[in-house]
Amino acid sequence: MSGPLPEISAEQRKTLEQFRKLMSPELNETHDDYFLLRWLRARKWNVEAAEKMLRASLKTRAMWNVDNIEKWEAPKALREYLPYGIMGFDKEGSPVIVCPFYNYDIWGMMHCVTRFEFQKYLVLLLERFMKLAYEQSLKHGWKARQLVVFLDCESMNLKQYAWRPAAECVISSIKQYEANFPELLKMCYIINAPKLFSVAFNIVKKFLDENTTSKIHIYKSGTDKWQESLFSLVDPKNFPKSWGGQLVDKLGDPQCKSMMVWGGKLPEELYIDQNSQQSDKSFTDTQVPKGDKLKLNFKVNGQEEQLLSWNFRTFDYDIKFGIYSVDEKTGEKRSEVPLGTVYSNEMDEVGCISTRPNTTYTVVFDNSASYLRSKRLRYWVDLISDEEEGIAELTNQMDNTQIATA
Repeated sequence: MSGPLPEISAEQRKTLEQFRKLMSPELNETHDDYFLLRWLRARKWNVEAAEKMLRASLKTRAMWNVDNIEKWEAPKALREYLPYGIMGFDKEGSPVIVCPFYNYDIWGMMHCVTRFEFQKYLVLLLERFMKLAYEQSLKHGWKARQLVVFLDCESMNLKQYAWRPAAECVISSIKQYEANFPELLKMCYIINAPKLFSVAFNIVKKFLDENTTSKIHIYKSGTDKWQESLFSLVDPKNFPKSWGGQLVDKLGDPQCKSMMVWGGKLPEELYIDQNSQQSDKSFTDTQVPKGDKLKLNFKVNGQEEQLLSWNFRTFDYDIKFGIYSVDEKTGEKRSEVPLGTVYSNEMDEVGCISTRPNTTYTVVFDNSASYLRSKRLRYWVDLISDEEEGIAELTNQMDNTQIATA
C-alpha cells in the first residue's frame, strides 16, 4: 500500500527515511510513507519521540486485535444508537462525518455496553474512516487522508457528562484517539454549543495536542457563522439541508436520517447488569480490610509474550489500584500502573498491560487510607497469552487507572 505524499523538504525526506529504517522491523505493507509522516508531524519531526509514540501505538493495536476488528460483532446499542453518518466528501476528497451529538444518550449507552466495548467501537469506526480516506487519496491526493467532522450539540444535556463513568469514558477515549490516530483530523465544527460547553471543553483540551485543538472550531447556539468556513471545504449540494446545505435523503428528509445512525434514547431492554453478567472467567470474591492492602504476585518466565489482565468491581465504595514490577536479574522496580483511586463501584474496571520476561508483577488493591470500612471486591487477574481467544475483550487505555504499556 502506497499513497501520495505532501511536499516535504530534502531534510524532512531524510528524516522520514531514517524513521522508516528505524521502524522497519515493526512495519507492514499498509504502513506507507504518509502513515509514518503522521507520527513525525505529531512529534514535530523529533524521530526519537515519534518512534516512542508509534511503538506504543503498535502495541496498543495488537492488544485491540485491530487487524481482526472487523470480525467483531459490536453490541446492538453501539451499532444502532451511536449517532454518526458519512455525508460524502469535501472538495479535496476527505470523508465528511456528521454527528447529531444531541441525540447521543451516554447515560443509556454506559448501561448497555462496557467502557471497553465503547472504545473498541470507536477504534473500529476510525479504522473504517481511515481506509475510506486512503482510497480517496488515490484519486484526489494526500489531503483526502484526513477527516472533516461536524457535530451539532443543540439542546445537549451536559449534566449526563458530569456522571463519573461518562466523564471517564470521554476522557480515556480522547486520550486513546490522540495516542493512536495523530494528524487524522482536518477540521472539526461544533455548532449550537450550550453555555457551559466551554467549561467542559477546557477540561478536554488538556488531553489534546495543540495542533488538534487549532482545528476545532466551536460556535454558540443561534449563530450560522460556521457555514462560511464549512462550505469553503464542503459542497453544499453534498450536505444535509437542515444544516444549511442542499441535500435531502430519498425520503425527502432534510436531516438525512436514513443516511446515518440517528441515535436517540436507548431502550431499557438493552440495559445490562454489570453486577450479574455471566463470564467464563473465574472471579474471586473477597474483602479488603480497613487500613489494609490486597497484593497479588505474578511471575513471568521465559520469552513467551504475555499480558497481565484484570477485571474487577467493588461494591458501594471506590478503591485504590496499581501495579508495580521487579526485574529478577537487576532488582529494578517499576511502576506499571500508578496507584490511584478507581471508581469501580460505578463501573467494572477492565484492562491489561504487556509484560517482560523474568519479572514479577504485583497487583495492589489498596484500602489503607480507609480507617472506617472494609471494601468488598470481586476480581479476576491473570497472565494470558496475547494469542489467547478473547484478548481483544480487554482495554489498555483506561484513564483513571492510568494503564501503561511497558
